Amino acid sequence: MKDIILLAFSLGVILLGAEIFTNGVEWLGKRLRLGEGAVGSILAAVGTALPETLIPVIAILSHSGSGGHDVGMGAILGAPFMLGTLAFFAVGVTVFFFRRSNRPMFVNPKVMLRDLKFFLVVYTLAIIASFLPSHSLKLPVIVFLLGAYGIYIYETIRTSHQEVDSDEELPPCYFSRRSKKPRIIIILAQIVTALLIMIAGAEIFVGSVQDVALGAGISVFVLALIITPVATELPEKFNSVLWVRRGKDTLAMGNITGAMVFQSSVIPALGIALTPWELEPLALASALLVLASAAMQYVFLLRARTLFPAGLLLGGVFYVMFILLVIKGY
Repeated sequence: MKDIILLAFSLGVILLGAEIFTNGVEWLGKRLRLGEGAVGSILAAVGTALPETLIPVIAILSHSGSGGHDVGMGAILGAPFMLGTLAFFAVGVTVFFFRRSNRPMFVNPKVMLRDLKFFLVVYTLAIIASFLPSHSLKLPVIVFLLGAYGIYIYETIRTSHQEVDSDEELPPCYFSRRSKKPRIIIILAQIVTALLIMIAGAEIFVGSVQDVALGAGISVFVLALIITPVATELPEKFNSVLWVRRGKDTLAMGNITGAMVFQSSVIPALGIALTPWELEPLALASALLVLASAAMQYVFLLRARTLFPAGLLLGGVFYVMFILLVIKGY
């Protein structure tokens, strides 16, 4: 019970830090006059991805042995898997709830196709790297993954436009609530503080998740792969629910697909650099399922130039398929 309480507490700390961080990057984007695409697909996506970034790094570097390695690998692979399956499903349910129909969504096909194409290419390469026989052969993959994300950032900012209504105000900056135009130094201080909070929460989480898994007789890797992204990233995707409600489907989906690009390039690059990067059958299954889910949405976009909520619901099918594999002890 003590370990479960610590686990819940650590998740609360991580989410608190993520909330403060997201608020900070939104204000940073506004002060830097970045367009909606750049804020949603880069700043917001990276902000919500930081908890998953910190957990594997801390797990692998600070916790020696197979337990730390399993938590790290679970966190690395769990984030893109959750985003490309369960998060898609959540958006589809939200659209049906608010619009009561399977009408086409208001998405920019160019933005969505760009994000999904980057994800399919870089994540496929990251998975292929696990089959390379030596670590030295995997090093060029790290360079490619980081370089690909750099190109993605450049293309996103280059094509970004001021789509956000200038009259629409953000929630107050947490570190400067009374100011309508907080100074950038204050915004940066808020971002750094949030980062420190998330680091502290991630350190507690890594130790707690190993203890809980050991006590419950559950694989540390499975627990980390399922619980970590659902608990730390999915709540932050509630922003997508709000954007769908306001008819901003491109921003809602960009918040998810932008995070998928980050989680399939920068984070696997860390995994390849810090671990042997050898995927067990269950890890490989999760990767193949999310690639199939993303590829399906990509085909829908190519054919219809839009997305449909019914199509997004199929992401839930891939998620259930993985859970069934876990239950059957694949």
